[in-house]
Amino acid sequence: MKTICILGLGYIGLPTASMFATHGFHVIGVDIRQQVVDTLNNGDVHIQEPGLKTLVQAALHSGNLIVRAQPEHADVFIIAVPTPFVHANGNQDEVKHADLSYVQAAAESIAACLAPGNLVVLESTSPPGTTADTVVPILARSGFEIGKEIFVAYCPERVLPGQILRELVSNDRVMGGINRASAEMARELYRAFVEGEILLTDATTAEMVKLMENTFRDVNIALANEFARVAEHLGINVWEAIEIANHHPRVKILKPGPGVGGHCIAVDPWFIAEAAPDVTPLIQTARRVNDAMPGHVVELVKQAVSGIEQPVIACLGLTYKADVDDTRESPAMEVVELLCTAGLNVRAFDPNVTATVIPSQVHCLDDALRDADALVVLVGHREFKEMDSAFDISLVRGRLVLDVCNVLKVEEWERAGFSVSKLGSGGVTGKK
Repeated sequence: MKTICILGLGYIGLPTASMFATHGFHVIGVDIRQQVVDTLNNGDVHIQEPGLKTLVQAALHSGNLIVRAQPEHADVFIIAVPTPFVHANGNQDEVKHADLSYVQAAAESIAACLAPGNLVVLESTSPPGTTADTVVPILARSGFEIGKEIFVAYCPERVLPGQILRELVSNDRVMGGINRASAEMARELYRAFVEGEILLTDATTAEMVKLMENTFRDVNIALANEFARVAEHLGINVWEAIEIANHHPRVKILKPGPGVGGHCIAVDPWFIAEAAPDVTPLIQTARRVNDAMPGHVVELVKQAVSGIEQPVIACLGLTYKADVDDTRESPAMEVVELLCTAGLNVRAFDPNVTATVIPSQVHCLDDALRDADALVVLVGHREFKEMDSAFDISLVRGRLVLDVCNVLKVEEWERAGFSVSKLGSGGVTGKK
């Protein structure tokens, strides 16, 4: 297994391709987006991730990584393409279903390149049964016997944006084969750079494991978000309550926020619900609780600026989590869009999002703050944590701040004359 063809050069495919290339493999990175191909071939990257550009450039300069728009013959094929979800019949209340068209297209594109002894690995997060029921039948069209001539496994990524390169190496990995030989072959491949434990199972169990991990977190976040709304009702500070509750040795409540985003936690629970809609009421309810949080934040903003004629609102943060450039399924983006739909004058700024992804976006903090009546901190970026109230206060017109992710030093802002309220703090201005 010396030549690897990786389909999809996004947040997982590109780091994985570069990791294999810098460990002595000849890697063919494939992406159907010509702009991505051109960017990489010019020695640049299209993703912000600590250390990634250096790793990619090392892989390219070594000659071990080449970038193409179409797959080529190889010993191993790794599919790392998107698996977004779609709304069933356009109804928000129904279970959302996975769009497997990218996985299907990737599998079809490599079918003509297969040769006996090849290993095909699916890394894309997928509903249980995708490897066996979708990928295997497509690969079988090659005429080779699956499991004996062509080996197939599901090996999900389990990394955190912002720490991808470290966790690719250090995290435990799950290798789910369509048979034992496939799982063992995948283990042999990933041992090239994985230092964590490699666990073997079948493909469908591996698919379920990945979904379970993120669903566990989603349900916990939904509980925290409900606690936040209860705290607002009672007039107490949920952040203080959670901190105290977490002193219990068997309790670990996660943090509330404006919702849940990214391609994993906001999506994966629906893939389980899709597989068994009648027996997943808790999972579906948790998803809807989290999906409702952007709308709740919008109501908090409206309450904060009520009475101000034609208020200008500075929204800080567009990504789905702090210190990344990823806006996929971002609740912050949804908050901004809902505020604009409500007819409010919004300026959105994110230091990590250089491209224009939303009409109300500006690309300078001063432009967002100028003449603003209220500041809404939607993402806990390092720049916002360190901002305190040290910026030119004369830029802003009002002194209202809503911190939905609990990152500001409230006492400092209050000393500077601002009224600060938080998600989960009873909606009382200045409540710590």
